[in-house]
Amino acid sequence: MNLLQLAPDMPPGVVRLPANGTTVTAEALRHELAAAIDNGAAFVVDGSAVQTIGQAVLQILVAARRAAVAAERSLTIIDPSDALQACAEACCLAEAIGLAAGKAPAL
Repeated sequence: MNLLQLAPDMPPGVVRLPANGTTVTAEALRHELAAAIDNGAAFVVDGSAVQTIGQAVLQILVAARRAAVAAERSLTIIDPSDALQACAEACCLAEAIGLAAGKAPAL
């Protein structure tokens, strides 16, 4: 299952989070983000489609962002949905995934 979909209407290097990020989808997401970091890619994650997101997926985003920083890569979340922003804030993980200053800019 490919959870990070290359968005055909987006520029290259932009990936879109699924509408429903659950514990079931977290493992595949972890592998995809790790592969992107290992490939030396700086990439943007589009959070606009997120309708629900679980803590496991948020933790994957935290780990991926930390791994990207450690590898001198960038991982930026753009256009987070209200659901993504609210859940990240409720779990006190907004800053850890780069959303601390409110909504990230749209692409």
